[in-house]
Amino acid sequence: MNVFSYRPAPEELSYTFGGRPAVARITPGTVVEMFTEDCFGGRVRGVDDLPSQVCEFPYLNPVTGPFHVEGAEPGDTLALHFVSIEPARDWAVSTTFPHFGALTATHTTAMLHPPLDEVVWLYEVDAEKRIVRYHARRGDFTVEMPLDPMHGTVGVAPAASEARMTITPDAHGGNMDTPELRAGVTVYLGVNVEGGLFAVGDGHCRQGHGEVCGTAVEAAMNTVVAVELIKGVATPWPRLEDDEHLMSTGSARPLEDAYRISQHDLVTWASSLTGLDQLDAYQLVSQGGEAPVGNVCDTNYTMVAKLPKAYLRGPEIYESAHSRLRTLGEEYLSSR
Repeated sequence: MNVFSYRPAPEELSYTFGGRPAVARITPGTVVEMFTEDCFGGRVRGVDDLPSQVCEFPYLNPVTGPFHVEGAEPGDTLALHFVSIEPARDWAVSTTFPHFGALTATHTTAMLHPPLDEVVWLYEVDAEKRIVRYHARRGDFTVEMPLDPMHGTVGVAPAASEARMTITPDAHGGNMDTPELRAGVTVYLGVNVEGGLFAVGDGHCRQGHGEVCGTAVEAAMNTVVAVELIKGVATPWPRLEDDEHLMSTGSARPLEDAYRISQHDLVTWASSLTGLDQLDAYQLVSQGGEAPVGNVCDTNYTMVAKLPKAYLRGPEIYESAHSRLRTLGEEYLSSR
């Protein structure tokens, strides 16, 4: 088994997709062990560490990478299977910002009311018990919630030599912030440049749908990803697959356009997989689908369209990449 381990130094973290050389070249079939820093670069460590004071814009939401995948060319698809996502620390943080989040004025939604307070919440992370502990800042309320690690940001270099801030989700991936991106899921990303140049970051111990306040339970992660290359198969928007479901994403503003992109991609994908007439596929997705929300606070919003694979009666999906990568991941875990 080809295993590559990478732990970036702080100066090696990336803040864009595109515009940076690869930190390493790997071959398809490689299992990558990586450390990812939290969205604050590890600078917010307690309730008195206000991001506006300890962080520097635009150096937020760092990602680990990019990684060059040998043989990847425009028109191909990278398959990234998340074998494991585990908190690297026994604490995590969340915040509110004066002008960021779904329930406050922003630079694009101008309001006369005062901005929200900048407040930091410190969460205890108990990986053994698989919980995180929430503590109210303005009271003695506390509650335990299930640990559900995920990555908010994954993507490849955009097309046309663009460099995009990691906080922005789009067709290349980016900061989609969908809780569906957890261990056991395979992400499919269309290749836009030679090598693909994928990167991963923005670990969350858990997140509610929409990431309403603008941040999740933000945490550094030790993550393992199995990588495969699917030649000659294009992917227009990031897609996800787990053992039971297919998922399409869409990122745009307004939110209904992100919804339309994700639903359109799932309908056309289902049609191509089954041979169904497009309107028949439209009807199937309309009645059998779900629509989990990614984020409603970033520079673009993200929606997910989700459909049980059982409704499609077992078509081959991306040359059965998910099944192969899941097996590779199981072999990796059993060898550790």
